[in-house]
Formats: sequence, C-alpha cells, structure tokens
Amino acid sequence: MSNYLDLSINEIHELLVKGKIKPIDLVEESFKKIDNNKLNAFITLDLEGARKRAIELGEMEVPQDNLLFGLPIAIKDNIMVDGLRCTCASHMLENFISIYDASVIELIKNAGMIIIGKTNMDEFAMGSTSETSYFKAPINPWNKDKVPGGSSGGSAVSVAAGYTPFALGSDTGGSIRQPASFNGIVGMKPTYGRVSRFGLVAFASSLDQIGPMTRTVYENALLLNLISKKDLKDMTSFETDEDFTRLIGKDIKDMKIAIPNYFVSDVVEKEVLEVFENVVDTLKKAGCKVELVDVKHIDKAPILYQIIAMGEASSNLARFDGIRYGLSLKEDTLEDLYKKTRSEGFGREVKRRIMVGSFILSGENAKIYYNKALEIRDDLKKSFDKIFSSYDLVIGPTSSRPAYDVGLNNDDPLRSFMDDILVMHANMGGFPAISVPMGMITELPIGMQIMGKGMDEAKIYQLAAYIEKELGGKHE
Repeated sequence: MSNYLDLSINEIHELLVKGKIKPIDLVEESFKKIDNNKLNAFITLDLEGARKRAIELGEMEVPQDNLLFGLPIAIKDNIMVDGLRCTCASHMLENFISIYDASVIELIKNAGMIIIGKTNMDEFAMGSTSETSYFKAPINPWNKDKVPGGSSGGSAVSVAAGYTPFALGSDTGGSIRQPASFNGIVGMKPTYGRVSRFGLVAFASSLDQIGPMTRTVYENALLLNLISKKDLKDMTSFETDEDFTRLIGKDIKDMKIAIPNYFVSDVVEKEVLEVFENVVDTLKKAGCKVELVDVKHIDKAPILYQIIAMGEASSNLARFDGIRYGLSLKEDTLEDLYKKTRSEGFGREVKRRIMVGSFILSGENAKIYYNKALEIRDDLKKSFDKIFSSYDLVIGPTSSRPAYDVGLNNDDPLRSFMDDILVMHANMGGFPAISVPMGMITELPIGMQIMGKGMDEAKIYQLAAYIEKELGGKHE
C-alpha cells in the first residue's frame, strides 16, 4: 500500500502538481488504512461520494497556490454535510440526513478538499472521552485500552492514525484541544466568531466553536486560513482576512509569556508538570520572559462551565421532540410521544445534562445560577484580558493527565468535567487556544496549551511552531 498520506503537505502537493499521483490515490489510501486499522473513528464513510469527487478533481489542473487541493479531510458528526448522515453520535438522529452544507463545508468543498466521512464523538458533544457515543467509542491509536478523549475523539483519531491529514472538530469546553493532547496531534480552538457556526448542531451556543485538527502547526494554520470567513448566516461571525502562517518561523526572543499558578498546581499530575517544565526551560533559553501569574476566578471554570453549558444545552436540545425530525416513537398522546422519544432517543449523559440544565433555567433559578455564572464568567474574561495587556501569550499543560483507562469515569460524571479544567477558560473568554504535542508519559502523548488574546491566532502559531520544531515534531 502507498504511504503518500505520511508525506508533508508540500510533498503531497508537489506530487499532485507534477501529476505523479491523483486525488483518487489519496482517497483510496485513506479508505484502505481505515479498513485495515479498525479504530471506530467514523460513524459514516462516504466511499462513493469521495471517490466521485476525487475523480472529478483529478481531471482538473492542480492550483499551484492551493496546498489543500485534493486532500482528504474528516468531519465531526455534528457538522452538516449535504446528503450525509448527521447523527451527533445519538440514537435520536441515527437516520437523519443533512439537507444542506454547513458554511465551513462549503469552503472546504470550494477549495477542492475531499470529505472522507463523519467522525465519531461524544453524543451531542457531551463528554470528554467519546464514550457516550451511541455507536461505541473510537479507539486511541496509541493504546487501545485508553480513551481517545472527547468530544472530538473520532476526528483526533483520524488524524493521529494517518487516515486523513486534516479533520474538523468542535470545541465547547476543550473538545478539540483535550483529544488533540491525548492523541499527539495539533488542535486549535479559534477566537469565538472567527469560524461560522452555521450548520453546527448547537450544544452551548455561547461557547461552541469549530476548529482544525491536524498533524502539524503549519497545516493547522493553513486549514484555519480556509475556514475563517465572515458569514451572514451567523451573526456572531466577523470579517477576517489574514494569513495565520505569517509568523511561523519568526524569532520568539523577548516574547512575554504568562503561566497561571493554577495551571501548575496540584490539579495537574506530577509527571505532566515535569514534561511541561522542560518546555518552559526551552522557551527561557530561547530568550522568552516566562512568569507565573494569578488569575482571579480561574479555579471557578468547571462550575461556571457546568451551569452555562448545561443551561444552554437544555434549551438547544428542546427542539428534538420526535415531531419535526429524528427519532419519533408512536404513542397515543403527544405528551407520551415526547416522553418516550426523548427518554429512548437520548443517552444517559445527555439526559442528565438536560435535566440539570432545565433546573438551572427554571424560574428564579435562572437568576440565581445562570445569570450569576455569566457575571463571574465576564469577570474571568476581564482577568485574562488584564494578563494579556502585559503578556503576549498564556501557556500551560493541555490536560492534567495523559489518556486514561477506558471506562474509568463512567460512574463519576463530575470527574469527566475535571479533564477540561485547564482548557475551559478559552471558551469562557472567547479566546483562541491551541494544543501542541510537548512530550510523552509512559508511551502516551501529552499536549501543551497556548492561549492568546482575541484574534491573536498568528502569534499562537508562531510559538507553537517553535515548540514543535525544538521538540523534534513534524514541521514545514
């Protein structure tokens, strides 16, 4: 079997330009790897559509300036792709077929990328291990007994296993960055509004963001270049026209970097901190000024996330009622139809969050819990804004621990939220943040998070690329 997908993006592009390979070769290689290495990364594969598109693209002249042309990409199964199932890994939407493309999918198709299929995930993106999927969890390619992370676990596995060089995920409280850490890849949560959410099935609307998951920092920046466009169908999106690769390779000397004390406290396992400290030493040797800082309310993020995310989830998932689309189980009365459809259509974790969220938003509770959480969230954002007024970037470990045993958190729903204690803050403030591999612990990868102020993705990529290069990772 050919191994073209193991090459760098520039090498693949050169082969395509010279006509030595065709897009169909890449597609066939992708499907062959998926078939040979069964990791349950996909819920739906589009064999016919991908092959047809690859043949069409093979008849075109390869654009010299489009490195993404003809390359396979995997899409998280909560993003609409016209004509394909969009299940959100739930029995509720098991047979739902999308009737339109999400805005990011239109951009991907127009660029000549080829969608291989829809990736596995936590049901309705609720979870941090992908184990809540109705279609069984994807398997961590580093160790089949460890969780792949979530909720974008299938997308992370697709990239880590070499099925596709690119994938899209969604990040509500760390759901791109945490699985990126567990799978040894690069995952970016862009600034809120940088990427259109039109066509993304909503979990918590004020936190959700689509982002790229890739093998390298450079490739990640290229994909973000493509999907960052203002969209009139998403009122939170904004005008953006910049090249996120422009600072990659630039000197990082004199860069001022902050490390919140909370990010290196006892909430993080000792082995993770040891790996992180080695990276910090590398940055200091490069001439960076690295200092510890305190951030007000930083330890409140898990509580704030649960209140805000569960409240918004209960509101967003009210639309799945068995009437308009999705699962519908026949009953004599409308009330019984609602009850039976929702009780059988949703999994345990989703139902738990809906119930808690409904309580949070009911009557006076909305003021006591939800509105108060929004106030503290705003104070947390201001605390980070103050840090960013004095520092270029904020860094820390992405996860408090490497990937852990399958089934470990199944009986402890609160423990799963603690997987994201270091990554929720970026969603709370709408800040961009990336996870880049920083080392290994007992043969499992662990990631480092880099967070910047709003719209400062290019500077994040600058530091991430330096770390990638210094630690011997892939780079362009």
